[in-house]
Amino acid sequence: MSDDTIRLVTIGRILRRRRRLLTILVVVGALVGYGTSLVFPPRYTTSASVLLPGAWEERELLTQAEIATSSVVVDRAAAALGWPGVGGSDLRDQVSAKAADGNIIKISGTADSPERAQQLSDQVAQEFVAFAARLAGSADPEAASGPEALRKAVERTNRRITDLAEAADPGQTVESVQARTELEKLRTTLQEAMKKLDEADPATNKAAMVVMGPAARPTGEAAPTRVQFIAAGALLFFLAAVVGHLAAARVSRRLRTAPEIAAALGSVHLGTVDVPAEQPAHRPQGRGPRARIRRLLGVDTRWDVPTPQPSGGEAGRQLRYRRVCARLREQLPAPRRLLVVVPDGDEVARRAAGQLVAEAEGDPLLRMVEVSVARPLVPDRDIESGALVVLSAGGWTAEELAGVAEACADAGHEVVGTVVAGLVRGRPARSAGRPADEATVALALRGHATGGSV
Repeated sequence: MSDDTIRLVTIGRILRRRRRLLTILVVVGALVGYGTSLVFPPRYTTSASVLLPGAWEERELLTQAEIATSSVVVDRAAAALGWPGVGGSDLRDQVSAKAADGNIIKISGTADSPERAQQLSDQVAQEFVAFAARLAGSADPEAASGPEALRKAVERTNRRITDLAEAADPGQTVESVQARTELEKLRTTLQEAMKKLDEADPATNKAAMVVMGPAARPTGEAAPTRVQFIAAGALLFFLAAVVGHLAAARVSRRLRTAPEIAAALGSVHLGTVDVPAEQPAHRPQGRGPRARIRRLLGVDTRWDVPTPQPSGGEAGRQLRYRRVCARLREQLPAPRRLLVVVPDGDEVARRAAGQLVAEAEGDPLLRMVEVSVARPLVPDRDIESGALVVLSAGGWTAEELAGVAEACADAGHEVVGTVVAGLVRGRPARSAGRPADEATVALALRGHATGGSV
């Protein structure tokens, strides 16, 4: 696993074999998210829009947005609201403003209730408009007095034109008509000039900001909501569990190949045998509170064990066991007596060792013992001429297997070989005629496996 690429099949294996643990962790994460949402009370946000008539550049709109959230505007809004224990410094983090399309400043207020959020947005918008108007009126008194003096001069000129028109010859002579016509043209020209002057005056255009109605009362909480806290907690715990499984598998030092296992035990590999997976599932029968908790969480079995391969049939499985027994007969002198060492908790290896003892039929004579890997202790040598270690792949590290080999050496047993056991899937049921055929093959393959029972 440490050298494998993380694939979807690996993720699927985690979800399938650790679904009980993942479900519990998701529930715990949801509860943690719910508890976190209680620490952060619900918040509500709404916005009020302020229209800025006239032509504005982008940097000017940004400046107005900064003014809307300035301490002066917020402090005045806090004073106008008069909320107990809430000052301008408390509201600065609850107010924001941004420039939108169409010369609009959107002022947003956040509070712990929809009513307060609406009041805050409306009050800040009103204070912003009032403050901006005050700035526009006091920006440049001399510049403001110039257009006003020109307007007064134009008004005096209009009155003078009216007086001249009345003083002209009331008759219908050509000269009087021309004079009155010229005076009216002059009046019209002055009025058009003043209109253009008013349109070009930036103070006139930019001072008349308008609040575009009251802010809408929010109907839902602002993010992050309680539901989002719960979902985030569940997702975080789920991802942490999956990533933790993958990280543990990547750094795992458990041996998975037969040559590595044989090298760790300092012996030779005698063969690989199959154990059908349709029998009761491999679950360590540990006792005590920790074992019960592991069974409850579904972590008493390994998740990273490869999916069992299809079985070659009962005859094929028996042939593998007989070949191991034949290699032992060839390797050991008579009388052939061996101690079969099985790691405690390795159910697959225990079943394989039992089948191996049955297939040996007393030649060689095998005696099975289970040894704790944490503190290995092997019975002292009696009539046995060596030890045969049977175990499953992917369950033990090189250090653990070296400890088993040392325990065998301390008890006076030489490790004559190792047998690796693996799970296989049983074949589906066949027609009535096939079992007889397989039995015939099994009888033909039995050969010279004779001897007394254990």
